[in-house]
Amino acid sequence: MFELKESKKIELLDVNAQVYKHSKFNTQHIHLDADNDEKVFMVAFRTIPEDSTGVAHILEHTSLCGSAKYPVRDPFFMMIRRSLNSFMNAFTSSDWTAYPFATQNNKDFKNLLDVYVDSAFFPRLDPLDFSQEGHRLEIDSQDKLEIKGVVFNEMKGAMSSPTDQLWHGMSKHLFEETTYHHNSGGDPEKIIDLTHDDLVAFHQKHYHPSNATFFTFGNVSIDDVHAHLEENVFQKFTPASDQLKINPAKIFTNPVKASGTYQPLPGDENNHHVVISWLLGDSHDPLNLLEKYFLSNILLNNSASPLRKH
Repeated sequence: MFELKESKKIELLDVNAQVYKHSKFNTQHIHLDADNDEKVFMVAFRTIPEDSTGVAHILEHTSLCGSAKYPVRDPFFMMIRRSLNSFMNAFTSSDWTAYPFATQNNKDFKNLLDVYVDSAFFPRLDPLDFSQEGHRLEIDSQDKLEIKGVVFNEMKGAMSSPTDQLWHGMSKHLFEETTYHHNSGGDPEKIIDLTHDDLVAFHQKHYHPSNATFFTFGNVSIDDVHAHLEENVFQKFTPASDQLKINPAKIFTNPVKASGTYQPLPGDENNHHVVISWLLGDSHDPLNLLEKYFLSNILLNNSASPLRKH
């Protein structure tokens, strides 16, 4: 069961931050207790892609296409229409995937909690859903084969932006030995290499309670949430033997230069981009990160910023 490890009042936000840890799985649950009618829940997983096939992104989509307890076509979109939610979504970042929702109704909170937990830990991952969300071949109106897929099309649009191509091109050279070397959203040229078996294996490895963190906010019954998770998640797993982690990127001892090409938009053919990166310390240090964001905003954030004048 979960045990309270730390509690701290944050006066500025008027919340009581509580940190719970599961006695068997070491899973963290962070609760922000506040006198707020908004009831928020989120489960997040550390997801570490080892290629640019977009497996974490496609898994995020496919997990919401039906689960063991809710084997219907789209429980996620059905709940959007039928619940009293004030927010429902899912996100994939470079090294985590999260499933948050919010509602002001207690019964709705319990319903959404059941759907979200079952979708995350026990999705059906049907091969047809993978074909829809990931990639598939279709015959167009001219009898030619074309590649389709929700994530495939989404990333084709995203990667058509020169700045996105620049960012991923830069990351490829900066983080050669870590997961940030890869495009977690998926490179359209690589997405088509992903198989359904790869998707299932990635879920089994990453979507485990030992690799999860739970978050709640507002007037939420912590005992009810813990009881639900214990019955519907923790009792159905055994603790993972290995902890998934990301090693720090290597530090360059000398300046490194790299160049590449990008697919320009119409009218952009004669332009070019230059980017310079600096090593600014450990990103896990909140104060260091806040200082660097503040410095970046001062130097670059608007037309009057110093570096915008050169």
